[in-house]
Amino acid sequence: MSRDPIVARNLPALRETLNIFRAASETVALVPTMGALHEGHLGLVREARRRCKRVAVSIFVNPTQFAPHEDFDSYPRTWDTDLAKLAEENVDLIWNPGVKIMYPDGFASRITTEGPAIVDLEDRFRPHFFGGVATVVGKLFIQCRPDIAVFGEKDYQQLRVVTQMARDLDLGVDVVGLATVRESDGLAMSSRNVYLSREERAIAPVLHRTMQDVATQLRAGTELAMVLAPAAARITEAGFALDYFEARHAETLQPIKSLQDGPVRLLVAAKIGTTRLIDNIGV
Repeated sequence: MSRDPIVARNLPALRETLNIFRAASETVALVPTMGALHEGHLGLVREARRRCKRVAVSIFVNPTQFAPHEDFDSYPRTWDTDLAKLAEENVDLIWNPGVKIMYPDGFASRITTEGPAIVDLEDRFRPHFFGGVATVVGKLFIQCRPDIAVFGEKDYQQLRVVTQMARDLDLGVDVVGLATVRESDGLAMSSRNVYLSREERAIAPVLHRTMQDVATQLRAGTELAMVLAPAAARITEAGFALDYFEARHAETLQPIKSLQDGPVRLLVAAKIGTTRLIDNIGV
């Protein structure tokens, strides 16, 4: 039977609930989100429940990770639906702060990231992004003091950045990455998929199919240089404006020349219509 989660919208309420959990020696998992929850998010919640006694989900659309030309104002906000879904999953706590709680007047501190944050992938096209992500996630970790935090692998560079930050700053949080949840045709689930027209939605799975084909060729021994350019051309011919299609070291995200250079991750970002999609798979 589902039950309504506790909803905290200010720091005293958040701390009061977390102190109750801690007094009972209960472990806490955090799932950071920006709302507009879909099955991918709920998979993170279920993994959190599997690992910890208590599950907290944050819902905060973070303005500092959006550039002025991006979709902060139009980003989908579906509070009532989100609350119902989290109640069905028996989430214990929802942390839903306002912008003034997270960034009060006079706020003047930022977390600056290097390493996997500056590897010429998402950072090339969204140079503001990882500073905003690192700062808000760092604050969420400090506010919620979770034992673990669960993130999806779809935002793979973000996962590597957050993992590095938690380790470097000794935040005491074990960052867990969970495999991307996909639609039946392979499209990675994303809150932004609602922006796709019917025609664009039919084309969108080309990204995943192309990555799968490249991974198959690489495992069969084909050299990287022989497969990346044709794959990029296939994506462009399907109707995408391609930002990148890259093979990188799965941990450092540094460029590689062959599969012998370490564990390999294929990463892609492309826009179709007005919607920018990202995806990745391991090789």
